[in-house]
Amino acid sequence: MIERTLAPAFRQVENIDLIKAEEYSLDNGINLFSINAGSQDLVRIELIFNNVNWEPSKPLQAYVVNSMLVEGTSTLRSHEIAEEIDYYGAFLQTDYNYDQSVVTLYTLTKHLESTLPVVKQVITDSVFPEEELSTFIRNQKQKLSINLEKNDFLSRRIFNRALFGNTIYGFSSSSEDYDKLTRDQLVEYFNLAYRPDNCTIVVSGQVNDSTIASINNHFGRGWDKGVSLTQNSFSFPVRNGSEHYYEREGALQSAIRIGNLCVNRNHPDFAALQVLNTVLGGYFGSRLMANIREDKGYTYGIGSALVSFKNSGYFFIASEVGANVCTSAVDEIKKEVDLLRTERIPEEELALVKNYMLGSFLGGLENAFSHADKFKNIYFSGLDYDYYSNYIQTVKSINSDKLLELANFYLNFDSFEKVIVGKK
Repeated sequence: MIERTLAPAFRQVENIDLIKAEEYSLDNGINLFSINAGSQDLVRIELIFNNVNWEPSKPLQAYVVNSMLVEGTSTLRSHEIAEEIDYYGAFLQTDYNYDQSVVTLYTLTKHLESTLPVVKQVITDSVFPEEELSTFIRNQKQKLSINLEKNDFLSRRIFNRALFGNTIYGFSSSSEDYDKLTRDQLVEYFNLAYRPDNCTIVVSGQVNDSTIASINNHFGRGWDKGVSLTQNSFSFPVRNGSEHYYEREGALQSAIRIGNLCVNRNHPDFAALQVLNTVLGGYFGSRLMANIREDKGYTYGIGSALVSFKNSGYFFIASEVGANVCTSAVDEIKKEVDLLRTERIPEEELALVKNYMLGSFLGGLENAFSHADKFKNIYFSGLDYDYYSNYIQTVKSINSDKLLELANFYLNFDSFEKVIVGKK
């Protein structure tokens, strides 16, 4: 009989095999990367554009252009774009982050020749109709007004500005910024950024020679380079650990966000810091969760994360707690950070974290799309697949002495930016 009172023994993950991307060059020079896997007749095609020419006077250009790409071309209105894509059971979406703007198509491979022309129109012939722009601005201002009532939303804005200043990473939109938007600004940025020499294509799923040829036919020909552009590049001064308190009268909960500038994926310490972060607040069994949720009952959830951008990285701890226990929660957070700087992590706890991290990495490779996501992480950081080999080896081999050393170097609570929105 199975002894159900005993937990099963750990088995450490030995080998993790990544499906490596194959590289192609389209006729006009676009780099295309293919992840061929899966048995279903399905592909995901991502056209990825770097965000460029950041101007504080026109802070919303890249975001709004990406958001409005599907709102109409010179021959198709927004509902016609949607109907054309839906007819073939496909899905077209746009995504924006601080470093990149993305247009993604999910489609059956047999419908590529019917859906790709629509995508081609979207990325080469969007016209940003005035009527649609007015509707977009009105909706965004309403969303912003609602979000500004949320403590967590405000804490993120204040924290990002504290770390990154008036850059694309630290910018906080206002109603006035939307009022200043014009169609001419959108057309200007669209013509500047959405062009082949600023584009990378990643296709994943059931990819064959016919798929590549079809993509080349639509995006490798008849799409020319534009005028010169400037890649976004920023640097940030070291912060001294300021406190930012935004009081909300009558608040029942307070949002807490604490952290500082840190290394990004390019730094040799990044993988080891991910282990340290996981111990502190990177999974449900972390120290922050065990103390502040399970033991003290101050919150439903608390966590920490290490974030990598193109130009920087940062570490943060975030939670929402009862306003009456806010100060106590911050004290407990400090206590847990300081413990990592003064005491070695017990071997049993570290072994659990290592198994969790390796299992999560392996579990995150369930299909071709997730393998493509892993590729994008390294490619746009200027790294190769050795990064993942080094990551796995670091997780397996790192010891408590090294983590204690890293904690003393990177986790100085006094130097963290500390944001509280609500009531102390």
